[in-house]
Amino acid sequence: MNTVALDARPNPLRAYWLEARNEFLRLLRSPSFAVPTLVFPPMFYVLFAVLLNHKGGPEVATYLLATYGVFGVMAPGLFGFGVAIAMDRERGFLTLKRAQPVPPGAVLLSRMAMAMLFATAISLLLLTIGLTVAGVSLTASQAVSLVLVDLLGVLPFCAIGLFIGSVVSGQGAPAVVNMTYLPMAFLAGLWMPLSMLPAFIGKIAPLWPAYHLSQIALAVVGAKAEGTIGVHALVLAIYATVFFTAARRRLARG
Repeated sequence: MNTVALDARPNPLRAYWLEARNEFLRLLRSPSFAVPTLVFPPMFYVLFAVLLNHKGGPEVATYLLATYGVFGVMAPGLFGFGVAIAMDRERGFLTLKRAQPVPPGAVLLSRMAMAMLFATAISLLLLTIGLTVAGVSLTASQAVSLVLVDLLGVLPFCAIGLFIGSVVSGQGAPAVVNMTYLPMAFLAGLWMPLSMLPAFIGKIAPLWPAYHLSQIALAVVGAKAEGTIGVHALVLAIYATVFFTAARRRLARG
């Protein structure tokens, strides 16, 4: 009697791919997340860098391209993790995933991949508007570097969002994320230069990860930036490590 040997070994790459695909479809079916995330940053950039930019010209448009890029990429990390993880934890979805034959990091990595995908889309949208309408002039290397900064810059905010989602209820998560997202954007000088704000705001700006990412983005596009890229990158890495570690411990305790 002939038998056919079947390879029953699980394929981890396929598991990661399926998790990423399902996460992508889930976000596409959630217009409350996808539409504001993709529409608001370009809309604000057109308003302040094009329509209301009567005196600043390309210099202001270039500055805002860098800072509004940071403002845009904060959202996929904070909302995609903070709100989604809180709701999944409350509904028992994360517990269910642990009981399934899914690689331990598949859920986390799939959401990181989607956050990076959204960050790239936002960066490309802003870059297109800046180069075609706002009068921004960048070299090819500057444009590519800015997209890479936005792509990788979403990761610290994924870690912060993950921590929020691990400690806050599903109902409270949207409010907590908004109270983190919007004040940080203002206090980090993303909406307007810190020189135009009260002096004390400029002094506390280095406390926020958004400030450090914006300084890297400003340096990449050739605008005036404070500090060095290496120091800012180190601070962002510390933020990501601390919040990810804290969130992991919290989720491990259930």
